[in-house]
Amino acid sequence: MDARALAALAANPGCRRRALLDGAGVDKGALASALGAPANFGQSQFAHQRGNSFEARVKADGGADLVRLLHERLRDGSEAPGPGTVATPDLTAPGPQGRTARTALALREATEAGRWALLDHPMVSLDVAGSPAFLEPDAVVVHPDGSWTVVEIKSFPMVDGSADPAKVGAAARQSAVYTLALERVASMIGRPPEGGDGTAAREGSVTPAEGASVRARVRHHVLLVCPKDFSNLPTAEMVDVRKQLAVTRRQLDRLTRIEDIAAALPEGTTFDLRLTDDGRTPTRPVEELTAAVEAVDAAYAPECLSTCELAAHCRTRSRAAGRVEALGRGVRGELGGLTTMDAVLTAAMGRPADDTPTGDPTVDALRRAAALRAEALASRPEAVACR
Repeated sequence: MDARALAALAANPGCRRRALLDGAGVDKGALASALGAPANFGQSQFAHQRGNSFEARVKADGGADLVRLLHERLRDGSEAPGPGTVATPDLTAPGPQGRTARTALALREATEAGRWALLDHPMVSLDVAGSPAFLEPDAVVVHPDGSWTVVEIKSFPMVDGSADPAKVGAAARQSAVYTLALERVASMIGRPPEGGDGTAAREGSVTPAEGASVRARVRHHVLLVCPKDFSNLPTAEMVDVRKQLAVTRRQLDRLTRIEDIAAALPEGTTFDLRLTDDGRTPTRPVEELTAAVEAVDAAYAPECLSTCELAAHCRTRSRAAGRVEALGRGVRGELGGLTTMDAVLTAAMGRPADDTPTGDPTVDALRRAAALRAEALASRPEAVACR
């Protein structure tokens, strides 16, 4: 699982299907294609290359300009980083566990050193439903006061100081996942000072210059770096992710453990596509693969179409079963115990002659809506009746 997948999973914690497939490392894109419902979203190769090119430009000088950009946006009166004062520790290590351990050590050393440091693509881990997920932020900056800031670099433009709110929101949710994982590392290094809210050290706190050890903490404002006005020049803004952090923490805590989901599956369930020797062509029968996927409950909503590769398949199955989830979470919540389209239509059309209330506010509202629609159609004979 990466941070993007975790942010989407946290937004829909009731989807056991996604939790299991992501936890098992199943390629959901290949699975969707084999099911005949390929995903129609994702970043194009051109956009991916453009993003990599922009990130390389931002970090071209060892991250000195990036740290200066962060300092300018902080406006907290701290001393600006000078030439050659930004440390860039080597995070090379074998395997994700090794990189995670090396990152934790580098964060500890940089925090205790009491100087600016930039960790380029560090790796941190987060426990998700009993399974470890390894995450790789674009960068993490360590401040001289011992605090850490997550840096998220995106290729969408920031025009006149603002960017697309939907894209900023997605970046904030992704950064909240990184922040949550870093808080775990910070808790092992030291407890934050009393009243710590992710801001700079308060007046009277002990600093490295006074000879005391620094207590690590993660700031709750992340630095979002984007191209300025469609150019290739970087600009940035601080984004408060406290709300996203609280939601992500709560939703991840609600996730059923992956072991429990797997234990409920029929014996021998597998999502293996049985690829040919070229590693591209699946040979497993679609009916058999569909049965395996349907063995795990899903919680489809239209929002899934922009975050999950299996959304098209789940939408088709949801529509075929006549589930109200296909109309959106808002509608599903309003309809209460009415979970299918047939149940909704039966409730709406079963209006008694004396208009006696049923005592169920949902049913009464549906019947009133059906009566209003019937009146509107009666005034227009040429209109198509509701069926």
